Amino acid sequence: MNYSKSKLYHGYAGKILTVDLGTGAIATPEIDPHVRDYFIGGRSLGLYLLHQAITPHTKACDPENPLILANGPLGGIPQFPGTAKAMAVSLSPLTGIPGVSNFGGYFGAFLKYAGFDALKITGKADHDVMIIIDGFKQAVSVAEAPADDEVFDLERDIADRFVQAGHDKRHIAFMTTGIGAANTTYGCINSHYYDATKPVDGKKGLFRTKQAGRTGIGSVMRDKRIRAIVVLSDHPHGDNPYGAADWEKVKRSGARLHTIVKEVDPQSLKMHRKGSAGLITFMSKQEYQSLPVNNYQGGSDPRAVQICGKFYAEHLFEHRGMDGCFPGCNLQCTKGGWVTLVSGDHKGRKVWVDGPEYETAAGFGSNLGIWNPEFIMEANWHCDNYGIDTITTCVIMAFLMECFQRGYLNNEDAGGLSLAWGDEQSALTFLHQLARGETELARAAGKGMIELVDWITATCVKKTGTDPRPELEQFAMQTKGLPFSLYRTHRSLSMQGSYAAASDIGAHHAAAWLIKADLMGAFPTFQDKAKALMTYPRVRLGNDNLGLCKLPWVDVFNPESEKRTHTDIYINPASQEIYADFYNGMLGTDLTWELIFEQTDRDINLQRVMNVMRYGKETGTHDWIPDRAIGPTDDLLYEAEKEYNDQELSTLLVKTLAEVQNMPTGEKRERLMNHRKEELRRLIEVYYEERGWNELGIPTVATLKHLGLWQFLTEETKSRISETADK
Repeated sequence: MNYSKSKLYHGYAGKILTVDLGTGAIATPEIDPHVRDYFIGGRSLGLYLLHQAITPHTKACDPENPLILANGPLGGIPQFPGTAKAMAVSLSPLTGIPGVSNFGGYFGAFLKYAGFDALKITGKADHDVMIIIDGFKQAVSVAEAPADDEVFDLERDIADRFVQAGHDKRHIAFMTTGIGAANTTYGCINSHYYDATKPVDGKKGLFRTKQAGRTGIGSVMRDKRIRAIVVLSDHPHGDNPYGAADWEKVKRSGARLHTIVKEVDPQSLKMHRKGSAGLITFMSKQEYQSLPVNNYQGGSDPRAVQICGKFYAEHLFEHRGMDGCFPGCNLQCTKGGWVTLVSGDHKGRKVWVDGPEYETAAGFGSNLGIWNPEFIMEANWHCDNYGIDTITTCVIMAFLMECFQRGYLNNEDAGGLSLAWGDEQSALTFLHQLARGETELARAAGKGMIELVDWITATCVKKTGTDPRPELEQFAMQTKGLPFSLYRTHRSLSMQGSYAAASDIGAHHAAAWLIKADLMGAFPTFQDKAKALMTYPRVRLGNDNLGLCKLPWVDVFNPESEKRTHTDIYINPASQEIYADFYNGMLGTDLTWELIFEQTDRDINLQRVMNVMRYGKETGTHDWIPDRAIGPTDDLLYEAEKEYNDQELSTLLVKTLAEVQNMPTGEKRERLMNHRKEELRRLIEVYYEERGWNELGIPTVATLKHLGLWQFLTEETKSRISETADK
């Protein structure tokens, strides 16, 4: 199908591309300006399109569940650092509620350049297909896909096809997934883009990948029998090519942030050398105990230096060439390197690995009791190649290792495999089994943490006649079905509240990554913590709406922020003012950064509304975390951090430290856990009140009308909210 496109206006293309794989219908409707201006773009627009497409009865595997890829008005503008982000949105096959995941690379920008603010795909194909969006010819087609089950085979064949057709590799961006997405509910989508600068075999240039990893949206893509989505495009050219209201203001704001990144990063986190893996050292500090070790049982380990960013930077990362995932970003944190595989069908092959990011390094490293950086890179590569989320995979594997540790599983249950802390060979074997669904345990694990707990419970009841579910649920690290991202939260009540209630997709840090600031003392009072659960999601999820990467803001602290008074300096207000100039320059507004990001309350409430459509009056009961995320789940774990725990109890009970030390460990642990749970309950209650939600965690009709969201809800949704929220 051929289409026409307009010049970009205030960063918007003005159209949505819709593809129905069941009927073959392709359309390019214009976006209602009222919808565009209210929902802004990216995550927000994606959630709106999802809400309009589904009912409370829609399941992730239903044809009408859309796969949505959406950019934002500030995305794809290389004059400002960190504009590569786009969003994948769909009902999650892992959680059953809306799933959202951001991703980098060129795809979101190229989709905009080709003429679209979002792509919405419904239906299911009857064979494996590839969607092609040709921005040069202004044509959309659905073609037969290469018969490849592995991502990097697919990458090669797609690149060859379009290069042979006369396209420059730099003009090709595409999304793929692999066989692991078909055999799990947590498939990821790989975003491929060409890096012309990276040295390869005496030459330069290779395709690199970023991932939309969380919530299993790759499994939705695979279920629709989509192997790839390809966009062919080039950057817009000419004066004011992105349609800014004030192009000079946009360029000035970009230059200012570029200077901050250039001057600050080499003196602070060194993201350009270490990538996000540099965070491991901070989280493993003895006083923080926030690096998950052996399924979050421990929080620090002296071996962390073996898998930290400094080690990767000095021994494994390839620093030659450019490491930005989009032009114009001088943070250059997209690190990677070469590793020789020691397992699987490609054993002995030297491969390029994009990563690891902090989450993958901690997840396949400390949380599995493995301290080998090359193992972590190999696991990273296999997950990308199979098309499965690294975070979900490694947290499920850590849970299984603890089940072996505590005797809930044995090698007979695992088809002869025994998973133990630090056992690299068994971990890799299970990873391959998982991606291909080769054993009963692997198939159970592929369904996600909740169904895995069900399977292990049934196995134990059959063997012993006893029900281990209460014990298993203490250390099955998930919320709303989504396994935790890699932060041990014992010492951060703010982060506990983030995982429990502020992140509506489940236990992920995208909405409210508060742990680092909390550990550094940013939120000293209870009210400070509650306020942070409001303010930080506005900014973090607001960036997802706009098409922006969070790292130039959150990981490059502007020295001017320290000079601010009567404000939270940890939210980096001086840099936020630069972002506000960028926003106002593009959209022709005159808003403070606070007002810009307050708009995020609209989509935060929309996402909550869709959770209510699934959970009803039980919505608030899902706003909780496992005991392991709150504190020590057994006496040995209490004793492992005895000094800290005793000191906390001493303050809590108004007893001397000596008196507390003389108490039985079991009693101390129980009183500590009860106190921490009560604090978390109270924090969630305050969060509900601040949001304008009732005691069940449901947005009230008054709140939704005040935000202006009510008019955008379907009639069925309005009826259900009225029934549940105000009674």
